[in-house]
Order: sequence, then C-alpha cells, then structure tokens
Amino acid sequence: MLFPTTIAGSLPKPAWLAEPNKLWPQWRLHGDALAAAKDDATLLALKEQEDAGIDIVCDGEQSRQHFVHGFLEAVDGIDFAKRVEMGIRNDRYKAMCPTVVGELKLRHRVHGREARLARAHTKRKLKFTLPGPMTIVDTIADAHYGDRVKMAMAFAGLLNEEVRGLVADGVDVIQFDEPAFNVYMEAAAGWGIEALHRAIDGANCTSAVHICYGYGIPANIEWKATLGDEWRQYEKFFPALAKSRIDQVSLECINSHVPMSVLKLLHGKDVLVGAIDVATDRIETPDEVAAVIGKAAEYVPAQKIIACTNCGMAPMRREIAALKLEALARGAALARKTYG
Repeated sequence: MLFPTTIAGSLPKPAWLAEPNKLWPQWRLHGDALAAAKDDATLLALKEQEDAGIDIVCDGEQSRQHFVHGFLEAVDGIDFAKRVEMGIRNDRYKAMCPTVVGELKLRHRVHGREARLARAHTKRKLKFTLPGPMTIVDTIADAHYGDRVKMAMAFAGLLNEEVRGLVADGVDVIQFDEPAFNVYMEAAAGWGIEALHRAIDGANCTSAVHICYGYGIPANIEWKATLGDEWRQYEKFFPALAKSRIDQVSLECINSHVPMSVLKLLHGKDVLVGAIDVATDRIETPDEVAAVIGKAAEYVPAQKIIACTNCGMAPMRREIAALKLEALARGAALARKTYG
C-alpha cells in the first residue's frame, strides 16, 4: 500500500491519568493504580489510532511523563535531586535538568511492559519511540563524563539494550527522537549519527529518526519566527544521514518553511512526511494532507513515503488530536487515488 500512515509518537493523555494539555503533566494516581491506568491509556491509544485508520501504530507514550525523562527514570548514575538550570537546544529556552553523577547503567527494562501489552492487542505494525542520544545529552547536566560525545555514546549503549528488548517484545519499528539534530547540524552529521548507529547495533528491526522544529509551544513558535522564509538547516546534514544505516527519516512538512526539494537529499530512505500540524487546533482537510504528500512525491519515490504528523501531540486536546488522526488517514487515502 502506498502512503501508509503513522504518528510521530505521543498522544494526549486522558484527564484521569494526567493533567491535560501539558507537555510535562503530573500523574493523577500513584503506585499500582498508576501502573494499571497507564495500561488502560495505552490500550485506548491503540484503539484510537486503529479507529482513525492509522496503519503503523504506537503506544502514544502514555506511560511517560516526558519523552526524554521517561527513559532517564530507569537509568542509574543520574541524580534527579541535583538539578541545574541549562539552556536547551542552544539556549532556545531554559530548563531545570537532572545531573549525571556517575557511570550510566540501566536499572531495568524501560518500556517492556507497555511494548508487550501493545503487541498483544494489535495486529498492525507496531512502532516505539525513544529519545535520541544527542537530544538526551542536550537535556541533562554532566558532572561525570566531562565530554558530550562520550556521554552520548554511553546513553547510546543503554538505548541499544532497550532496543534489543523491544525487538524481542515484537516491536517492528524503533524511532529515535532527535530535535537537537536541527540545532547542532555539524555535530549531527558526525557523532550524532555515530551515536544512532551505536543505539541500533545488532537490532533486527526498522530504524527511524524523527527530526523536527519542536512541539507547538511558545518557545518553539517564537524561535521558528526567527529562521527566515526558508528553513534550509537540513541541507547541512541530510547527505550524511542518507549514507547512514538509519532506515527512515521523519520530518515536519505542512505549514513549515522547509523546502520540499531538500527531501531529495535523503535518497534511499523512507521519509515520514509530516502532513498534520501539531501547533494549531485547526483540523486539516483530506485535500490539504494529500497535497503535502503529493508535493513530497515530486522528490521522494511514492513507495518511500509514509504519511505522518509533524511532531508529537502530547500537549493537545484529545478531541482535536483524534480528529487530526482521522484527517491524516483520509488524506493518505485520497493521495493514493490521486498520486498512486
């Protein structure tokens, strides 16, 4: 099937699980009750995707408070009480970040429970998302390694442990979220890709990297307004990414200023074309979604295109997110008729 559909990763959490409409919500429950509620929310996220017509489904990141820290919570060597104010994404905004104080080790499997639950309850292809090594080191303070590359490779090793576990759980696609790639372009073309290779080493699955300009939060919206009429940052590292061992690249396309022509620099890769804008509550029409896919097809072979959302949908209202999922599926169906 041409133009299968998927999402970048996160979906809004139900109000009975966590605070609504927040990127970093507080849980409503604790202990065993929280664990059971996360299970319920994961199954609901799967059902919502299937009902909308999404082909490659995921857990919606329902068990994670934050896309980076959901992984870090299972890592020894991090002091969450020792928080340091840091400039994130090249000082785009500041955050209080935990500190690496010793050798990094996985305490236990991170997403095994939700991966096995999801695999048991869907027959569709299953994708799981993990934070990329470069984005992790851009979101945590270092009082041990003294070198960003060394720390990134240490995190990549831990990610590889989890990736191998997820593959054993039956996950088909592992996606690394690397918003830092379009901030540190030269590093992304070098040690950023090397760290991803370390993270997927020996894993028998499809690998993907999600690169975007961030959630639709004020700090990101203000930053994007400074980038000019054409966002050509990707040209600096797409040639290196095209030569990498990563199978798929996920990008935001609709309502962005990324010239579609840069997609041809990803020759040989599957491209997850963001055709749903997560920075607005307006629901895209099928025609609009299909038009984005059609424009991408001018530079990427149609069989290499997967229709996707621009970024995660975690901070959105649930009813809006559900309608956008339906719009994505309907738009992809229209694109098959128009461009297939």
